Amino acid sequence: MPLDNLWLHFTRHADADDHAVPVIARGEGAYVWDTEGRRYLDGLAGLFTVQVGHGREELAEAAARQTRELAYFPLWSAAHPRAIELAERLVAEAPGDLNRVFFTVSGGESVETAWKLAKNYFKLTGKPTKHKVISRSLAYHGTSQGALSITGLPALKKDFEPLVPSTIRVPNTNFYRAPEHADDYEAFGRWAADQIEQAILFEGADTVAAVFLEPVQNTGGCFPPPPGYFQRVREICDRHDVLLVSDEVVCAIGRLGHTFGAQRYGYQPDMITTAKGLTSGYAPLGAVLIDERLMEPFRKDGTVFMHGSTYGGHPVSCAVALANLDLIERDGIYEHVLSNEDAFKSTLDKLRDLPIVGDVRGTGFFYGIELVKDREAKTSFTAEESERILKGYVSTTLFDNGLYCRADDRAEPVVQLSPPLICEQSHFDEMEQIIRHALEGAWKLI
Repeated sequence: MPLDNLWLHFTRHADADDHAVPVIARGEGAYVWDTEGRRYLDGLAGLFTVQVGHGREELAEAAARQTRELAYFPLWSAAHPRAIELAERLVAEAPGDLNRVFFTVSGGESVETAWKLAKNYFKLTGKPTKHKVISRSLAYHGTSQGALSITGLPALKKDFEPLVPSTIRVPNTNFYRAPEHADDYEAFGRWAADQIEQAILFEGADTVAAVFLEPVQNTGGCFPPPPGYFQRVREICDRHDVLLVSDEVVCAIGRLGHTFGAQRYGYQPDMITTAKGLTSGYAPLGAVLIDERLMEPFRKDGTVFMHGSTYGGHPVSCAVALANLDLIERDGIYEHVLSNEDAFKSTLDKLRDLPIVGDVRGTGFFYGIELVKDREAKTSFTAEESERILKGYVSTTLFDNGLYCRADDRAEPVVQLSPPLICEQSHFDEMEQIIRHALEGAWKLI
């Protein structure tokens, strides 16, 4: 099908104009099919999103029922039943006193909302200079001007500068390339957390509003937190009156085997941002879960959080989210992830026998495979090699052989996997075999 009118997202259109762009027409379970009838294992759950798999009739029926009952009404000085029910459902599953839910349309909008709320909260509580945000190197938090400013990927930002000021970067938790304590995982975690405190002190605690961290950092290839990392960050935030925002746009709703990643790692955030898996991608919806104390200044007469959107908390999306959570509970999806995560990891670990594989890391159903050209020295690809091998060969070979996943070089070159949470051993084996074939061919190109 011609693409004369469609502008694809994050796509080199010079390449798209020269080559046939796949048109994905339908999906069922863990697979999708293009208009030519070719089948692909969806190794990325669309975009870290389709938790319950494709083609679930229950979710389509929930959307149809809600459309017939109330297709649309905004959450501006009014409410509707599905938003109320979904907020109650999320609060019941959230850790601590995260008792308020602000609905959005996307993950980036959730991040944007959390930053605006943090700044507004401190203004209302007599600390108007607390407005800065700390995030980690290479971390992706969204594409809107505020969320992009928090994002730690310079290449994604340069075309849109100047961005929103007052964002600060600290080291991430990539232990494979640890600049300090490379032989002690817990000590590395303490060091990485302490860099957050150093940044707060350098900027001045009276200027820092929030720290935005993913439970497992996505970009760079799935960096889990070392033991004790988040507990130390929580102590640091408490000491300096800084809000801890757990950005769980990717990690929430089962990706790590729990409703929220903060539960997996035992820490208490002041806010959680989420989207993606909330509806398994069947409708657009995001949310920010907020500690009750942050709501208190807004309960005073005449005080308004001057923020919102037309489609935030859309009735159809909320109905789909409720049906999605019902389905996840009925089918024991979280338990399935926890009982199969070791098998997934051990299957991917088989790839370590290939000289091009430097590291395999991740948690739950969320893994990254870092590629190197010298495993002993951990030498990464040059820009030319990344273009020729990762983009020019690995990415196309994976797809041509029936695996949709991500071959990414925004940090080090990685192959990233985040399949639907319904996957089992046969899918793990299929992923491993297709990746093995592609990486064996890639090694010959080095």
